[in-house]
Amino acid sequence: MLNYFVRRILGIIPTLFVLMALAFFLIRLAPGGPFDSEKVLLPEIEANLRAAYHLDEPLYQQFARYLGNLLQGDFGPSFQYRDLTVTELIMTGFPISLRLGAGAMVFAVIFGVLAGSVAALWQNSRTDYFVMVISMTGISVPSFVMAPLLVLVFAVYLGWLPAGGLGGGSLRNMVLPVVALALPQIAYIARLTRGSLIEILRSNFIRTAKAQGLPMGKILLVHALKPALLPVVSYLGPATAAIITGSVVIEQIFGIPGLGRFFVQGALNRDYTLVMGIVVFYGVLIVVFNFLVDLAYAWLDPKVRYG
Repeated sequence: MLNYFVRRILGIIPTLFVLMALAFFLIRLAPGGPFDSEKVLLPEIEANLRAAYHLDEPLYQQFARYLGNLLQGDFGPSFQYRDLTVTELIMTGFPISLRLGAGAMVFAVIFGVLAGSVAALWQNSRTDYFVMVISMTGISVPSFVMAPLLVLVFAVYLGWLPAGGLGGGSLRNMVLPVVALALPQIAYIARLTRGSLIEILRSNFIRTAKAQGLPMGKILLVHALKPALLPVVSYLGPATAAIITGSVVIEQIFGIPGLGRFFVQGALNRDYTLVMGIVVFYGVLIVVFNFLVDLAYAWLDPKVRYG
């Protein structure tokens, strides 16, 4: 286990380096710059600004400077939010995005596993077909389409929930964004759980448990569900990436001041350091979460060992 841990940690370093290099150079290929505005700056003023932020240096030198600062925990200053650093902006938006993403993940796992288990227990029944039709609909309809539909139905027509905003962190304001973000993942998890559970329920050890007279509820919870969740656990890494990238759109639609909204505004304003900071921060989160998912295999399946 220790050797595996060390290898994975060493593998994270080149992954993050490639991610940072791609993000750094690609964002600078986009037309425009961080000081472009409707009011054209005097050439002397723009030259001074570029020199102050080291944008007049060659790209490779800027990249080396950025890496050096990053190793010291400095994400750099924001070009648009002049009174705040990128670190301060991340610490401002991340708790909100974390609450939104964690809520969506918990919601997706609970209802996805529940729906998939129901479909597996009543295989080829109307219940099974209904769950699978809903799952396919959830997979087919993207979150940026589902979110306005949820707002239209539950906020505009029914008036049950707010249409957007943070509302001081109110639970009512988080319901629609969490549901919109979780619906596609519920569909994927339900399908994975159904397929895996059907296969497990046909295994020999399940037949033995039934022959011993164990109730079906105990068989499901104690013997079948744990190995059936292996594909779900393996999907949690990509699901986390999907929820993180999906939150960029959801936060913009619902007007939530999280990291996703900062990312969109930073990209539109060519705020290089802000975009880079959020990309690196999200990249570290995804890599670490995938690492934790791999370690969870050893707990769920005793046959899995990392040498």
